[in-house]
Amino acid sequence: MASIGERPTRVRYMVFVLGFGTSWLLYLHRYSFALIKPFLKDELGVSNTELGAMDTLFGLTYFSVQFPIGLWGDVAGVHWLLGGLILLWSVSLAMHAWAPNQPVLYAARAMLGAGQAGVFSLVGRLIRSWVPMNVRTTVQGWIGVAAGRLGGLSANLLLMTVMIGIMGIKWQLALYILAGVGVTHGLAFLALFRNSPAEHPWVNKAEKDLVTGDSQQDQEKPLKLRELVSQMDRRSILNLVAVNAASTFSSIADHIYSHWIPLFLVVEYQLKYKEMGIYSALPLLGGATGGIVGGYLSDWLIRLTGSRRWVRSLVGFAGKFLAAITLAIGIVFFYDNPYVFCGMLFVVKLFADISLTSRWGTITDIGGRATASVFAFNNSVASAIVMGIPAVYGYISDVHGWRVVFWVACSSYVACALTWLLVNCTIPVLSKDTV
Repeated sequence: MASIGERPTRVRYMVFVLGFGTSWLLYLHRYSFALIKPFLKDELGVSNTELGAMDTLFGLTYFSVQFPIGLWGDVAGVHWLLGGLILLWSVSLAMHAWAPNQPVLYAARAMLGAGQAGVFSLVGRLIRSWVPMNVRTTVQGWIGVAAGRLGGLSANLLLMTVMIGIMGIKWQLALYILAGVGVTHGLAFLALFRNSPAEHPWVNKAEKDLVTGDSQQDQEKPLKLRELVSQMDRRSILNLVAVNAASTFSSIADHIYSHWIPLFLVVEYQLKYKEMGIYSALPLLGGATGGIVGGYLSDWLIRLTGSRRWVRSLVGFAGKFLAAITLAIGIVFFYDNPYVFCGMLFVVKLFADISLTSRWGTITDIGGRATASVFAFNNSVASAIVMGIPAVYGYISDVHGWRVVFWVACSSYVACALTWLLVNCTIPVLSKDTV
């Protein structure tokens, strides 16, 4: 037992910063490719369809190693695996700047996909191991949603508006600088992080008890593969399918923001790089806001109502449904004004990413000791299904125009909203776990 009056150490806050920084860098680096697409079109003569194919290759490697990495994280821990992945994807970003031709660029995209695969599943495991249940969704909103959206926003503002637009830095040098930041963070993560409070030499007994009270059993009994296979029943499988469906429909819409908004603003509205960086950041700022609001809202409603199951489902439903309505209004009434339309996209992503906190919370609820594996499985299924969506969006934009692309996203939001009503976060994946 901790000594009476012993004050908990604060290592958990350092872990929060490391997790937040990892999610921030993940999207800062991932969104950079969308920003350099206009340069690639000019310098390498790449078409929209070929750019979409490169994004599809990213999705292929992202999908291929997603589940093995998540399972590895549950069995062996997050520390060395996540630190190594941060270094790997940072080096691959530098390859994008170095690439002298399309084949090397394809290789860089594949390497980036492999490096970023499974990262969020490992971050999910990190949160479960270091954050108490009563504030877990709030922290997931900050690390899992807001940090990533702020990373994408930072890519738009730092890379395009500031470094390229204002400072006049060549896009290749700008990518090298961002890659260097990633390598530095990866080394810091390896030096400072440990898999659990019990393993960290800076954590005292009081902080260990505070953090791991509801997950101590998870740390004492590492997951074994045969448990993941043998303890799933029909009910848990069907529930997992519903979660996967919601994630898939959400991913279809999100591919617009991660791959196409910057090019859309340049081609459709002829915005210059400074303006493009600012206005393409608006949806991501909305997403970051939605993640923070959604996390606090979910934890507050769960404490207020005592119904974790319906809070998760109704927040998931409401967020995506309101996103669909807002996007439809934007397409019909404000599409011809880029400034107003981007403002509408801010609201769209705010609603959509309020819903995203339900996804993080639900996977942690049902995952238990298999949290990283369930997260990785969920992501890999969604990634496999939507793998061709970037190429589809590229084709649609070339042949039918950008307005149709946004109608596809609107339809996906509606489908995602309806699917959330089928999800039950109180059904654990492992039958012997409790939620």
